[in-house]
Order: sequence, then structure tokens, then C-alpha cells
Amino acid sequence: MTLAPTIAASWPSERGRYSGVLLQFGQARADLVGWALTTGDPLADAVVEEIHAGGRNVRQQLDYGIRNGLGSLDAPPPAMAALLVSTENLPNYADDDVLDSASMPFFTMPNPVHLLSLSAGALIRVYESPSISKVLATTGRLIEGADRRIRETGKWVSTVMLPGGLRPGGGGYIATLQVRMLHAHMRRFARTRGFDEAAYGAPINQVDLARTWMDFTVTMLNAEQSMGFGLTSRETATIYRYWWVIAHLLGIDPRLVEGIQTNEQAGRVDDLYQSVTGPLIDESVTLAKATLDSITDLLTEALGVPETLGSKGLHSLARRFHGDAVADELQIAEDKIADAAISAAINRIRTRRVNLRRDPEKWATEQTKNLEAGRALLSEADNAVYEAHRPETESLARQG
Repeated sequence: MTLAPTIAASWPSERGRYSGVLLQFGQARADLVGWALTTGDPLADAVVEEIHAGGRNVRQQLDYGIRNGLGSLDAPPPAMAALLVSTENLPNYADDDVLDSASMPFFTMPNPVHLLSLSAGALIRVYESPSISKVLATTGRLIEGADRRIRETGKWVSTVMLPGGLRPGGGGYIATLQVRMLHAHMRRFARTRGFDEAAYGAPINQVDLARTWMDFTVTMLNAEQSMGFGLTSRETATIYRYWWVIAHLLGIDPRLVEGIQTNEQAGRVDDLYQSVTGPLIDESVTLAKATLDSITDLLTEALGVPETLGSKGLHSLARRFHGDAVADELQIAEDKIADAAISAAINRIRTRRVNLRRDPEKWATEQTKNLEAGRALLSEADNAVYEAHRPETESLARQG
């Protein structure tokens, strides 16, 4: 018995058509995407309901359990216990080698490069999704806090990539579960503010989560490669395996992302999610502008591009990341002089990187330097990466 009639009937009107996905990708994928569009994060969503029923004491209990483990809690509510059982039992592939070493290719380049690929690359593409943009608009967070979102997301990425941090109780584990719960609170809040699920599916649904995972992986990796910071095929496969663990902690169904090991594989799966994302909307343009306006100063630090180029250089880089067609829709201007300066900087970076790779000792030293610089930045900021969002999360819990 096929699921097709039920899935086709509940398919969100602004997320393509079941028949089109069926034709392009087959029934198994079409059925999976149809389920994913209408599904949020059942484990985390159930915990949010417990928080709304029990109030501050339940929020505090959850925070303590995330930091200290399920065993530290005395008679936790059932949904909270189920969530922590799931996150504390990592998948079989998350062995010591993956947890301790698989993120090291991330540190073959300095932190400002990741912030550029995250902001001008990944986040702008996240905002291309009408569903995500509508959630931000519905919850009143469209432009307000754009700079903070970049910085906090950058801290989260830097924290989860620290070797060993995804083990239960580690910094990356704690930060990721805090992000997951923020998503769940926003999902509930958006529903109380009239988010149109018939048009866009569940707010921050499984497709949105998986597509965002793609932006933190293939979009960032391709952006970094285009800046001269490419990885080898082995390094790329290692990074993807590490991100499978992050997906588990974020509550992303493994059928949507696990098994991906190359950018080409990721691109093919991403085509499926893009087919149900929908065209750009006005909010996407607004968010892209706010994002680029917030990060102009990163360009000189990351690539050594002259400060005088300012936003023109950043726009040039963003156009490389997203292609001319999307960049035109997002109203990202082009500039030939900036293009030439960016190209020259990238050529210098590629040459330096090739030379470093030829000397294993220098290459290892470069990784260690970038790793220690990342640790220092996080130490100077705040060990609890999403602590800044605690008031925001509590506000959503009270209002939703």
C-alpha cells in the first residue's frame, strides 16, 4: 500500500508538487520529502510542551540534564528523558576516531575564512528559503539581530568543530542541543502567530533542517574552495562523517543526510530539497542585505583584500558563492575592479596552500595554529555559546 495519496493531499502548496518530485526523484524520495515537509522535531517539540506545562523548573531541569546527563536528573518528565536518551546514545559510526579527529580538516584554514563562508555563503542561502524567511518574519526576527545571528552561529560552528566536543556533556554537544531547543521554541511560537503551514509545511521542518545542514556542509565547503581553501577528497569525507553526528544531535532524520561523503553526493541530495524550497521572496532579499552589511570588515582579515574595497569586495565574493542568477535576484551588485582584486587574492592563497601541503610538518603546524586560535576566540567570548539566547528562548517559552 502506497503512502502517495495521503502525502500528496497534505503537501504544502508553496513547496512544489508531489507529482513533480515523484517524476524527478522517484516514489521513495517523494514520500520521504512529503513526510519531512510536515514534520518538525517530535522529540524536542514534546519537551517544549513539557516546559510550557511545567514552567521555569522544567527549563532548569532540562538545562542541567543537557550539561550533566540524564543520570543526573531525579524523575525527569518523559519527553525530556526520551530526548536525552536519544542524544546521549550516539550512532555506531561516532567512534573515538570520528569524535576526536574528524573535524581537523576544518582547521586547515583560519577562522575568518569560515565566518565568510558561513555568512556570505551558508546563511544567505538559508535565507533563500521562503519557509525560513517566513519563520523569522513571523517571530519578529527578520532584521533585528542579524549581526548577532551571524556571530552566534559562528560561535556555534566553531564550538561544535572542536575535537571531542560532541561527546555528551561536551561544549559542542551542549551548544547543539541549545540550538535544537531554540528551534523547537521558535517552531511553537511561529504556530501561535499564524505561520501558514498549509503553504510552507511545518515551521523549521525536516526539509528546512536538512537543507540548512547542506548549507553548513556543501555550501560552506564549496565557498571555501572558491576562496582557495579547498580540501582533499579524504578530508572532505572526514568532515561529512563528523557532520552526520551533528545532524543526529540537531534532530535531523538520518535518512535525509547520512551516507553523504562528497560535495557531488551532497549536491545531488540538495537538488531534492531545493526542488521543494520555492522561489525567493522579498524577505530573502532583505535578509541577504542585512547579512552582507554586517560582515564587510571580515573580508580584509580573511583574504587580505584592501580595506578600500569594502562592501564591493564582499558582494563580489557573494556572487561567486551563489552564482550570477541568484545574486541578481538577491540584488547583490557586481564590480569588475573588486572581482580582479578578489581573484588575485585567491591565487595567492592557493599557491601558499599548495606549498604548505608539500611539507607535512608545516601543514600540521598550520592546523595546530588555527585550532589554538579558534580555542582562544571562544575563550575570549563565552564558553556557553548559546547562553546569549537564554533570554530569547525563555521569552519564546512565555509567549508561545
